[in-house]
Amino acid sequence: MEIIPLHPEVGAEIRGISMADVAGNDDVYRAVRATFEEHSVLLFRNQPPPDQIDPIQVAYSAKFGPLETAKVASLGEGTPFSILTNIDPATRELVPPTHKEALRAKANQLWHTDSSFRQTPALASVLSARTIPGTGGETQFVSQRATWNRLPASLRAKLADSYAWHSYGHSRGKIDPTLASQREQNALPPALWRMRWRNPVNGRDALYIASHAYAIEGMPDNEAQALIDELTAMATAPGHAYEHVWRDGDVVMWDNRATLHRGRPWPMDKPRYMIRTTISATDVDGLADLRPPRKAA
Repeated sequence: MEIIPLHPEVGAEIRGISMADVAGNDDVYRAVRATFEEHSVLLFRNQPPPDQIDPIQVAYSAKFGPLETAKVASLGEGTPFSILTNIDPATRELVPPTHKEALRAKANQLWHTDSSFRQTPALASVLSARTIPGTGGETQFVSQRATWNRLPASLRAKLADSYAWHSYGHSRGKIDPTLASQREQNALPPALWRMRWRNPVNGRDALYIASHAYAIEGMPDNEAQALIDELTAMATAPGHAYEHVWRDGDVVMWDNRATLHRGRPWPMDKPRYMIRTTISATDVDGLADLRPPRKAA
């Protein structure tokens, strides 16, 4: 196994082994898991073609923990697969710019971490390229560990014991006030999480915010949103992002505890079809420390 760094702050390409090797061999898994804990973003090239990769992607993802099911009212609802595309599954035609999937693609172009709006947030996401446009559609990643380390010590101390509210409806409302349906909002009520996620393996801290974050406990809303915006700008300042340019056969995995990511625009007259599996965090992944303290009865 070779480990090729992709950026000074985040990401590594894995060479010499495949996702199937990880799924089928515990020793290989442990080596890749250690690389994941260190580099936060992993790239596998030349993985099986679209008609063969589904079971491999599921088996690989399941080695890391329990799988989420795709959320309500999404493509892939109730399955392990979240489908990100501008192709209408009913007609197989490209969707118009006002279509819900086109608007969701715009929402995914906001800096975010997956599933912070769920009652159980995500440890990691695994995204495989099935159809890619000839230009655009890149995915960018920044390290929230590096962001944490750049913060003044006084701000780190404050955020370590601060808790932010995350809402799916909030982030989607930035694109279109009707993008998150009432059914989606009912199924995904706001979630409250500590603004610092500590990795229990190596003890490294990461800032935990996203485009889904809209409020901070004990802080006026306008001040909270200003702080969230300031922290996001600091995290995503020029020079800190790894930009992944997709190739056929690429699979990228990222640590939602320790990164922000966003998709980039592409010509909407070109098809793009990606499939994501998402791994839920558990207490082994530091989730217990992320939860707010229980209030006394």
